[in-house]
Amino acid sequence: MNIGLFGIGLEEYWNQFSGLQERLTNNLLYIQQRLEKTHPRVLNLGLVDNTDKAFEAGTRLRTGDVDLIFIYVSTYALSSTVMTVLRNHRAPVVLLNLSPGNAINYDAFNKMNDTTQMTGEWLAYCSACPVPELANVFKRTGVRFHQVTGVLQNDACWEEIGDWVEAAKVAHTMNYNRLGCMGHYYSGMMDIYSDLTLQYKYFGGHMELLEVDELSALRREVTHKQAEERIKEFYREFDIQPNCDTEEIRKAAVTSVALDVLTTRYKLGSMAYYYKGTGIPENKETIATIIVGNSLLTSKGIPVAGEYEIKNAQAMKIMDSFGCGGSFSEYYAVDYNDDVVLLGHDGPAHIRIAEGKIKVKPLGVYHGKVGNGLSVEMSVKHGPVTLLSIVENDRNELFFLVAEAESVAGPILEIGNTNSRYRFSCGAKEFINRWNSHGPAHHCAIGTGHMYHKLEKLAHLLNMNIVKVC
Repeated sequence: MNIGLFGIGLEEYWNQFSGLQERLTNNLLYIQQRLEKTHPRVLNLGLVDNTDKAFEAGTRLRTGDVDLIFIYVSTYALSSTVMTVLRNHRAPVVLLNLSPGNAINYDAFNKMNDTTQMTGEWLAYCSACPVPELANVFKRTGVRFHQVTGVLQNDACWEEIGDWVEAAKVAHTMNYNRLGCMGHYYSGMMDIYSDLTLQYKYFGGHMELLEVDELSALRREVTHKQAEERIKEFYREFDIQPNCDTEEIRKAAVTSVALDVLTTRYKLGSMAYYYKGTGIPENKETIATIIVGNSLLTSKGIPVAGEYEIKNAQAMKIMDSFGCGGSFSEYYAVDYNDDVVLLGHDGPAHIRIAEGKIKVKPLGVYHGKVGNGLSVEMSVKHGPVTLLSIVENDRNELFFLVAEAESVAGPILEIGNTNSRYRFSCGAKEFINRWNSHGPAHHCAIGTGHMYHKLEKLAHLLNMNIVKVC
């Protein structure tokens, strides 16, 4: 990912006010250095203060392939200069309306004997002056922009700037992500049917349509040594219960190795899958033995969603790219005594956000699906969490639906599935009513930490709406 940066000012000021240009250039250099601590690839175009520099800066932005543009509003500047830079560039813009200090020192300022010197000092503090002008022109010309307003060296401002950079990294990741779609939708589950072209529109990336047959073929090529090494990894990463059949563990290891080959072959960054597994015994075995391997993939940055839930695979990839996991979940039950909602799912789990070691258990039946075999059971780490659903509405749009909650200790359903207890500030009943009112699919991705402030920025960068229910 590349970040573009430039400052703006008015060339006429430099000869009028001694030292002003140097002072503002140093401020711009400070911003570059702070940005590079967050992300090293910063293209600093300098202080753009006239039309010639604006044309040159615009060209450099385009050839620099920048994903996000920071504009340091150092003092008054003409909107025409800024628009010349941004013309023909589609990257989102963040205006840094940053004052060099909390306030002008009025006593020292008013004791200056030279009004020219006084004006130069004021101009160093008047970054807020051109922002309404820029906002007006941006709105009228379709430039997407956002603002960080505050003090140049204030840590709160830099936390906000850091969030913009992190959100841009996730947007960049999604733009280059390859999502594998293996199998087909769960028949009749209409809420998860998704317009794949709409996914391209908002997130970019690439979708690779895959056949289960290919994974079955890859299983045949797995060697005994590869399977044994994978079994050892299973025992390191999971708490494999004593009643798990050794042959089932071996089958799961074979499928896991084959999954690695498949994801490497297609350079996948995420995957959604479902297959009935009827008619061809080999494919049925492939799908029945896939859960443990998919859990390993998920923990290694390739999140996997079951039931061919493409929207939720995207949500899981977003949460994982923010470093907070992304547990595949749906409503499991409501505990009205403790005012919590249990959410979870069968299928893959996320090792890195588990409360303790994930258990691997044998299941005699996969409910609602064909086959039986090994499954995983976990709870999400206790503490703050965020629920994310990518919702497709009736206007052919995608939007983010978000809720912040707490994962709390207490009894769960020990049925070989992921499930956790979540407490919401608005209460369980009100959360359910609010969440459902926006028409999400029944799946969501749950990550650790309260992430709304970052997801909001990502939504802005992707030109999406975002709704927070609590």
